Amino acid sequence: MDRRRVKPSGGGKPHGRNQHGDAPRRRPAPRLDFDDVMYGIHVVEEALSAGEALRAIHISDERKRDPLLRQIIAEAKERNVPVKFENRGFFTQLPFKTHQGVIAIAPPFEYASLHDVMGKRKSGHAFFVLLDHLTDPHNVGAIVRSAECFGADAVILPERRSAGINATVRKAAAGAAEHLPIVRVSNINEAIRQLKKAGVWVAGADAGPDSVELSGADFDRDIALVIGAEGEGLAQLVRRECDYLVRISMPGVTESLNASVAAGVLMYEVVRQRS
Repeated sequence: MDRRRVKPSGGGKPHGRNQHGDAPRRRPAPRLDFDDVMYGIHVVEEALSAGEALRAIHISDERKRDPLLRQIIAEAKERNVPVKFENRGFFTQLPFKTHQGVIAIAPPFEYASLHDVMGKRKSGHAFFVLLDHLTDPHNVGAIVRSAECFGADAVILPERRSAGINATVRKAAAGAAEHLPIVRVSNINEAIRQLKKAGVWVAGADAGPDSVELSGADFDRDIALVIGAEGEGLAQLVRRECDYLVRISMPGVTESLNASVAAGVLMYEVVRQRS
């Protein structure tokens, strides 16, 4: 009996299978450093308008003719940023659920130095926002967005035990991280001391009995607001470094505000007093 393998008709390989008769392996999706990913239509638009040196933009095949993306595609072409159209499988690898079928690959975020931002104040009084070990990237992003809206000179955050400027922060900041200097320091207490030496008053957000009610705080000066960590508030050493503490009166039943909401209220009061 002839046991030789019979070739398929036509002499070719079986359709859809390799030479061993196995189904072809799916090509692995390119590996991404998710910290360098910016996602969502508005965030990518802001990055382009800010002149961010994007490495590439990936758009879902399903949205290549979407009118909402025409501006992104046109501006990317003008700036020589490669645009790649991807199938659904590309986007399923992403841990972000609100990417809207568009992401951009940016260079690693470039932090400013404390020395530089202290020397490049905007007109009028200086205005800095310090974050004392906030770990929720949504809170950090929301505060960055508010700080940019209210005209802060910079946001300052520590290197350790704090959310850095990653994809989620950039999304929550809605493009503000591309327009506002963000400083990362090794020691938040040392940063406070440097600001104080430069004549900046430091006010910490704290609901304790030693704090001043917000309406009685003087923000019409060079000021740095310090926002404490979620749940824990200001660290004891940070509290001691502050020139004074400020509280927001709340007649409701809930004991405290979300960190980003409290920061927004304080920043608005800075702008209100100066206007």
